[in-house]
Amino acid sequence: MESFCRFKILLLLVFLTLLQMGHGFYLPGSYPHKYGVGDFLNVKVNSLTSIETEMPFGYYSLPFCQPKEGVKDSAENLGELLMGDRIENSPYRFKMYTNETDIFLCQTKPLSGEEFKLLKERIDEMYQVNLILDNLPAIRYIKKDKYLLRSTGYPVGIKFKDAYYLFNHLKLTVLVHKYEETNVARVMGTGDAAEVIPTVGNSGSDAPGYMVVGFEVVPCNVQHNTNSLKNLKMYNNYPSPIQCDPTAVSATIKENEPVAFTYEVSFVESDIKWPSRWDAYLKMEGSKVHWFSILNSLMVITFLAGIVLVIFLRTVRRDLAQYEELDKEAQAQMNEELSGWKLVVGDVFRAPSNPSLLCAMVGDGVQILGMAIVTILFAALGFMSPASRGTLITGMLFFYMILGIAAGYVATRLWRTIFCGDHKGWVSVSWRVACFFPGIAFLILTTLNFLLWGSHSTGAIPFSLFVVLILLWFCISVPLTFVGGYFGAKAPHIEYPVRTNQIPREIPPQKYPSWLLVLGAGTLPFGTLFIELFFIMSSIWMGGVYYVFGFLLIVMILLVVVCAEVSLVLTYMHLCVEDWKWWWKSFFASGSVAIYIFLYSINYLIFDLKSLSGPVSATLYLGYSLFMVLAIMLATGAVGFLSSFWFVHYLFSSVKLD
Repeated sequence: MESFCRFKILLLLVFLTLLQMGHGFYLPGSYPHKYGVGDFLNVKVNSLTSIETEMPFGYYSLPFCQPKEGVKDSAENLGELLMGDRIENSPYRFKMYTNETDIFLCQTKPLSGEEFKLLKERIDEMYQVNLILDNLPAIRYIKKDKYLLRSTGYPVGIKFKDAYYLFNHLKLTVLVHKYEETNVARVMGTGDAAEVIPTVGNSGSDAPGYMVVGFEVVPCNVQHNTNSLKNLKMYNNYPSPIQCDPTAVSATIKENEPVAFTYEVSFVESDIKWPSRWDAYLKMEGSKVHWFSILNSLMVITFLAGIVLVIFLRTVRRDLAQYEELDKEAQAQMNEELSGWKLVVGDVFRAPSNPSLLCAMVGDGVQILGMAIVTILFAALGFMSPASRGTLITGMLFFYMILGIAAGYVATRLWRTIFCGDHKGWVSVSWRVACFFPGIAFLILTTLNFLLWGSHSTGAIPFSLFVVLILLWFCISVPLTFVGGYFGAKAPHIEYPVRTNQIPREIPPQKYPSWLLVLGAGTLPFGTLFIELFFIMSSIWMGGVYYVFGFLLIVMILLVVVCAEVSLVLTYMHLCVEDWKWWWKSFFASGSVAIYIFLYSINYLIFDLKSLSGPVSATLYLGYSLFMVLAIMLATGAVGFLSSFWFVHYLFSSVKLD
């Protein structure tokens, strides 16, 4: 009964995942807050970002107003630090449901030559200011023709006729939804008055309150009267009304002249409920094209893969059936006239070249694939929503370290199988598994980090975080890999169904280079994911939010199936032409999809990221792309190799060859 209940729960989870494949659940990282009228709302600031350079910088790296209590960092998780987020407090604050206009913030000191130059550079590079209120990023709406475009944040400034203008006045709009008493106790009728939604400030549970469901910003450039600002303090009213016109500019920034900042805020009641407040951020442009393209691609690839699989299985089964129907004399005669894969029976399980490297790559591939599937599954269920910044990266690191057990187990058991049960060398193999992919990743990220350090970007990983990552690597990931390696060394190895000859069989000359066919095999897996890859890369490099993890989960499953099928077909084709060196070729038959992904990344850089400026930005893009491609190659290669190994073992164990 208990197992049946677990099975029903599992089916329910799978059903809900598929039901929400386009959007995912919204399970936020924090509870909704009820603000009473007059309670203070504090705005936070995140790093300045730009799709021109892809290098984030701290908000206070520019001469903006600072809060009276000083700049303080908000609590950040590991994922936020790795993504370059630096969330800090800001001087922008206001009271709930209290409209305010013409609020003076501060007047900076006269701009020095370096500050003036830096401001012009940030405006030229189209840097965006990112404000956050109640965990919601500020969103900006722009009317273009008949369309309403939306983006998070607002530009630092604008260049017009060789003059630079800084957006020094913000028109902020806070959308609020009136708190409704949906007490769980009252719904259940228990009479318990425990409050579900926590209260912020001094407002009691019986006082009317509101929840923040939207945060909009309209930046303006306003000419301030310098003389009238001398006696003003922060949050004082500006002496004259400020007209905010986002289509007009009037105050240029000049060297040795100060800049004044003001703002206004208005509150608007909205029908948007708290669980739906992220809908405006998660809507993707061209959603109909997205859905149609993805579904069309999935159907075509599934159809082609099904045809290949059916033809392939029928061919193999026909060969086996014909051979099994013969009597012993006919089999003996047929053995003399054998051709194709039956001739390599004495060499098909011969140990490959560099077996320890192959074991390490397969083990790392299993670890990466497991991490990707588990992370995407949790994200599709809503446990890694955009409301919890950095949880996706943090979850990936956590699952990767835990799955070191699987990597060590698979690698050492494969090592023992290759050498017919010999357990010597499993420690060396486990060490290679623990250091191969993380070592290459550490080398790539360290090189890129030096570039970010040199540019003083917040995207640079701090030295203290470097130490933390190294400790996580050697104190958690490596020991878990050795634990998996220990169990893999103790587990029984997979016995070969046939004996291996002492003298290797000569491989006949081929009409076409076998590796050319292997490299071309990656086109089919690439066709499975290239449309989804466009949306992922656009979200990463264009500053969007990717949240259709249900789609990604389906594409991931389909990719695994196609990689297995492609590798099986290629392995069978090589065996049919008496090429028994299938080990590495089966790995790269599906792993070669990484080559096409890297070529696509270059194409995306040239044609979609035309505005990417400077060699440092291009190097960062190519470096991160190389890191991604390496992980994909190991994951898909492991799928192809393990499926081919199972097939070869099954094929030769099903035929009685003398």
